[in-house]
Amino acid sequence: MDTLNGIACFIRSAESGSFAAAARVLGLTPAAVGKNVARLEAELGVRLFQRTTRRLSLTEAGEAFRQEVQGSLDQLNGAMSNARARTTGPAGELRVALPNAFGREYIVPMLDTFLQAYPTIRPDWRFDNRPVDLIADGFDVAIGGGFDLRPGVVARVLAPAHRILVAAPDAMEGGPRIAKPGDLKGREGILIRSPQTGRVRDWVLSNRYGAEAAVELDRRIVFDDPDAACHAAALGMGIALVAVQSALPWIERGRLRRVLPDWWVEGGNLSLYYAAQALLPQKIRVFIDHIVESFRQQDLSERFNALHPTVL
Repeated sequence: MDTLNGIACFIRSAESGSFAAAARVLGLTPAAVGKNVARLEAELGVRLFQRTTRRLSLTEAGEAFRQEVQGSLDQLNGAMSNARARTTGPAGELRVALPNAFGREYIVPMLDTFLQAYPTIRPDWRFDNRPVDLIADGFDVAIGGGFDLRPGVVARVLAPAHRILVAAPDAMEGGPRIAKPGDLKGREGILIRSPQTGRVRDWVLSNRYGAEAAVELDRRIVFDDPDAACHAAALGMGIALVAVQSALPWIERGRLRRVLPDWWVEGGNLSLYYAAQALLPQKIRVFIDHIVESFRQQDLSERFNALHPTVL
């Protein structure tokens, strides 16, 4: 087991670039991780890392060893987890990363029935609008959009990630009517900063006939949180461009109304992300199945579509 522990410490350190980050994932101290890696190096007779005060970097031998053992370690961990699950059921800590408001509004309500079915699984969830590095940060699952699909990561699509324009109903009563995308010019906009780049993207609107038009709102307010953008729009501060899943609760409560309902922005997909493994641990598999089934039962894939009657 000492060798296996050493390999696990080596792999997590290689993924994260430090013993400290690997220790957080493995539930050990940085000193213990460093000692386990040193023992493994002594056993193999090669140096696996070049160590500096700031970061670890793999040696040529270390990179070759990582490529050879990475998949085997994941498969072994999955096999061990699944073997335990045959007698005790799926169990253990389930680390999930998900966006703030979306996670609270849609995913947290799905948790109760999941825990009733699998009482020995312990959720450990991080709410953050920024995409995570699934493997390096030690998460079992991430939910969201805009993730880089890196080697070794699988994406399972849950719903489209359309973006729509919304404003307070009262705010749309005064001023010139907005009937086409060109009418947005000069209107105060509430825009979202990209969590990946920190910039505000130049979005392009589309309609069902394939036409396209630029979003020409004035950049009045910039937020990094879509729920805050919806709140500001509901207070009459401008027109917000947000994902359907962010706007939907506000629309259903009558706080926001769709602007240019025939137009939307194609924002990719809302997906579940997890590591590609031949033997996926049961705690991850049952969670994925539960979320997919909950989306189906609540018709969320259709409700998050910009053409669904709820948001038109």
